[in-house]
Amino acid sequence: MPKKIILAIHGLGNKPSKRTLTNYWIKSIQEGLDQIKSPLKMPEFEMIYWADIFHEKPLTRRKKKPDDPFYYHEPYTKSDNKPQRIDESTRVKIIEFLGHQINQLFLKRDLSLNHNVLTDFILENYFKELSAYYHEVCNDQNKIECFAKDLIQRRTIIALEKFQDHEIMLIGHSMGSIIAFDVLTFLVPKLKIHSFVTIGSPLGLPIVVGKIAAEQKIIGEVGDILHTPPGVTHHWKNFSDLHDNIALKHRLADDFKANKHGVKPNDSLVFNDYMIDDLANPHKSFGYLRTPEFSNFVVDFLKN
Repeated sequence: MPKKIILAIHGLGNKPSKRTLTNYWIKSIQEGLDQIKSPLKMPEFEMIYWADIFHEKPLTRRKKKPDDPFYYHEPYTKSDNKPQRIDESTRVKIIEFLGHQINQLFLKRDLSLNHNVLTDFILENYFKELSAYYHEVCNDQNKIECFAKDLIQRRTIIALEKFQDHEIMLIGHSMGSIIAFDVLTFLVPKLKIHSFVTIGSPLGLPIVVGKIAAEQKIIGEVGDILHTPPGVTHHWKNFSDLHDNIALKHRLADDFKANKHGVKPNDSLVFNDYMIDDLANPHKSFGYLRTPEFSNFVVDFLKN
């Protein structure tokens, strides 16, 4: 049986050091396995780290003042085991209605974007790293926007190629899911990935769908149909919390069709219980990684 490995790509914003973030992800996943009483332990794990491309210094808890720009406000903390939310069926209906309306506002039938000025404004002011990642015109080669995307993608490809003799579970959190999708779809489509896992993913948001469709058109593919990356051989599992605004469009199965292996997104709503100082963050990776749904998926990956 091939060796198993979990590769991970983190999301937006500055992070603690690669070593610290790796440790927090491992603790979160192991906590989830312990909570479902699995005898299995963590497999080999590697973080594809890219925060240092945009940020000169990592965040740290060694900074004592919370107003310090490098103070790390949201470290890993153990679950407090608070009960899950009860009956969110009304919220599901509202979110799905809003998602439909947002799609109609921002996407044309061929998946090209309406209101480019507005979408660019949203990216530049609220998702700076994502804006740089999608930067199309660059006249100053000293700016990070000119080479950030290439650097991030290169790190991802190096990790994927390094472990091609393993069965790979690739986890993308938030913007990490966009990076993973792009690399697997457009750069190394022949590389095999056993399981693609997205947590807190914005892949269903119209701004992102439009960018992916535009990339497809550049390489000559039909732009009005999006597919699971061709090298994903067994699963694409998408986990989202209804209160996670980044994953507002939580049903990726509506937007991405099956690939040649018959793999398409399998969406699962979960309860992200991350909290610190009585403040919840339903987008936090650590909370997603210890949900029982995610933990059971990891167990199935390790057993099969």
